[in-house]
Parts: sequence; structure tokens; C-alpha cells
Amino acid sequence: MTRLVKLHEIASARAGDKGNTSNISVWAYHPRHYPAIKAGLTPQRLKSAFGALFKGEIRRYELETLHGFNFVIENALEGGVNASLNLDAHGKSFSYLLLDLDIDVSSVNEPGATGR
Repeated sequence: MTRLVKLHEIASARAGDKGNTSNISVWAYHPRHYPAIKAGLTPQRLKSAFGALFKGEIRRYELETLHGFNFVIENALEGGVNASLNLDAHGKSFSYLLLDLDIDVSSVNEPGATGR
């Protein structure tokens, strides 16, 4: 049976920028959720969900020991802070977009709630 939760229930995220490149880190609240996040939060999924915003290559770096990921997204900021008229030129809202994605935690053995 599939059991979906919003990513924000099992992880936190933070976004930053450098020029026209966005950087989003995602950290599991508990190590048991790391495999579910790894399976459900792929560059392909982000491109599918946010292709209109993330126009360039998406690379995911896995930080398994820390139960986290770093996504580097090229061509995501309409030219960067100095070139963009976008209200969110730094891409700070991107972390919130990721945190609203559904993640399948049906394979996670949990002693109770999915939260922290």
C-alpha cells in the first residue's frame, strides 16, 4: 500500500544562489527517511515538476552520512540577481516548492508518526 507524505513532514530544505544557479539542500529529520527521499526526489522528478522554472541541468549530490542532498540547478534564476526582474531573484522559494512534493514512505519501517 502506498503511503504518501509531504516532504516537509520528513525533511527540511534551504535554498541559495550563485549567479544563475540555484542550490537547494534537503535534510532528512530522521535517517530512516533518507532512502524514501532518495527514491522520490530525483533530478528527473524535479525537472518534471518544475521544468518551467528549472530550465537547465539538475545535479543531485548525495550526502548519505549526513542524510541529506544538495541539488545544483543551472539556468534557474532568469539570469541571476543582477539580471532578473523576478520577484524571487535569489530562488529562496524553491526550497518550499520541493517541500510540498509528495514522497512515498510506504517502505519505511516506523514506530509511529512520520514526523521528527
